[in-house]
Amino acid sequence: MEIVEMSLGQLRKLLDNKEISALEMTKGFLGHIAQLDPEINAFITITEEEALFAAREADARIAKKEGITPLTGIPIAIKDNICTKGVKTTCGSKMLANFIPSYDATVVTKLKQAGAVLIGKTNLDEFAMGSSTESSYFGLTRNPWDLKRIPGGSSGGSAAAVAAGMVPLALGSDTGGSIRQPAAFCGIFGLKPTYGRVSRYGLVPYASSLDQVGPMARTAKDLAVLYHNISGYDPLDSTTVPLLPEKVNDLPQGLKGLRFGIPCESYDKKIDPGIKEKLLLVADLLEKAGCIPVEVSLPSLEYAAAIYYLIAFAEASSNLARYDGVRYGYRSEEQTDMISMFRQTREEGFGREVKRRILLGTCFLTPEYYEDYYLKAEKGRARMKKDFARAFLECEFMLTPTTTVVPNIIREKTDDLLSKYLSEVCTVAANLTGIPALTFPCGCINGLPVGAQLMARAGKEETLFRVASFIEGELGVVKGGIR
Repeated sequence: MEIVEMSLGQLRKLLDNKEISALEMTKGFLGHIAQLDPEINAFITITEEEALFAAREADARIAKKEGITPLTGIPIAIKDNICTKGVKTTCGSKMLANFIPSYDATVVTKLKQAGAVLIGKTNLDEFAMGSSTESSYFGLTRNPWDLKRIPGGSSGGSAAAVAAGMVPLALGSDTGGSIRQPAAFCGIFGLKPTYGRVSRYGLVPYASSLDQVGPMARTAKDLAVLYHNISGYDPLDSTTVPLLPEKVNDLPQGLKGLRFGIPCESYDKKIDPGIKEKLLLVADLLEKAGCIPVEVSLPSLEYAAAIYYLIAFAEASSNLARYDGVRYGYRSEEQTDMISMFRQTREEGFGREVKRRILLGTCFLTPEYYEDYYLKAEKGRARMKKDFARAFLECEFMLTPTTTVVPNIIREKTDDLLSKYLSEVCTVAANLTGIPALTFPCGCINGLPVGAQLMARAGKEETLFRVASFIEGELGVVKGGIR
C-alpha cells in the first residue's frame, strides 16, 4: 500500500517506527499533488517551502521524542478562507487574490503547535458561496471519482484533495453544508461541529451565526483525531464555549440501546431512490447492532432552505461590506471619485454569485422587507431549534441523507439556481440549530459515492464518531477517489 492510500494511524505508525521520515512523507504527498492537481485543481496555493521546513521540525521532534502528537509530521490541507500567516488567503476571489494575512487562524495555530505539516490552501466557491466549487476565480475543481463531475462545495477543494489521496486530512468550513455535501460527493468523512466548539478566529466570514470550521478525512477515527486537535475554547472568539466534551469511556460500549431518530420529512419522494436504499441499509445495520429506531417529526424542516438563505444572504451583505477597495484587497484604479471607485471595485472584484447574494441580503435588511423576510426567518430558526430539541428527547442521534442526489456533471446546473440552492436542503438545519452533524460514505450508485448524515445534540460529537466508526467497520472504506 502506498502512503497516499494510508490512514492517519498507519502513517503515524510509519513515522514513530522511523520507517519513513516526515520529510520523505511530505515529499511523497507533494509529488502526488504535482501529478494529480493539474487535472483536479484542488489547490490554489501549494506551500512547498513551508511544508518541507515544518516536516524537518517534525522529524526533530520525533528524534527527540518530545512534543509528539497524533498529527506530528502529518500533511494537512487548509481551505483557502482560513487565514495563514505569510501565505495567501484568497477566498477563491479576485477581491483577495493577493491578500497575505499577518496572523494565523486559531485552528492553524493549533495544528502548527501539534506539529502538523500544512501543505497548501485548497480551492473553494468564491467566499464559500456555492455548493459545487465551480465559482472560484482560480478555476473549478473536479471530482476525483469522475473528472466530468463536481466535487460539491464550497469545501470542494479540501474534499477532492482528501479523496484523491493528495492529503490524508483537511480543514473546511461549513455554513450550510459546505463540509458535508462535498464530503458525501467525494466519498469521505466530514464533520460540522457544534457551533462554538471550534474557533472561528481567522476564518473569513460568510454568515457569522452559521459558519463553523471542521475536519475532513477518509476514516471516522482520523476525523475524530483532527476534530479533537482543533476544538476547544478560544479567548479570541467570543462565540466559543467551554463545553465539556464527552469522553469516549463515558459512552456505552457498542451501540446497543441507543435510539436513532428517523425524521419522516427527510425521506420524501424527492430523494434519489438509490440513496434512500443505502440509508435503509444503514438503518438496518444499526438495528442489528441493538440501536432502536424511532420515527420523529420536524415540521419546520420544510422551511429550512428558505430560512437558511434569508439569514445567510443578510449576514453576507453585512460581512462583505468591508471590501470597498480602501483597506485591503482588490481596488479599481480607473475611477477618479470615491463612490465610483467603491462601485467599480465591487463590480470587478466580486463574482456573479457573490454579488447576487450581497444584493439579495441587502434587500432583506431594508426597512421595507426586514419584518416580512429577515425577522420571519429568525423566528423560523427559533421554531426549528424547538423542533430539534423536542425530537432529541426521543433519540440520541438522527439518521438522514446528506444529499438528495449524486454529483452532477460540471456546468450542468449553472443556470438552475433553485436546484443548486436546494442541494443543501438536508444539511442547513444543523447550521441553523447549531448542532453537530457528520457525513460518512455508505456505498455507491453507478460508481459515484453516496453519503449519509448523523446529527446529535450540541456537544455530542463523540456519539457521532462512534456510530460512524461502527458503520465504517460494517461497510468498509469506500474506495475509488484515490487516483
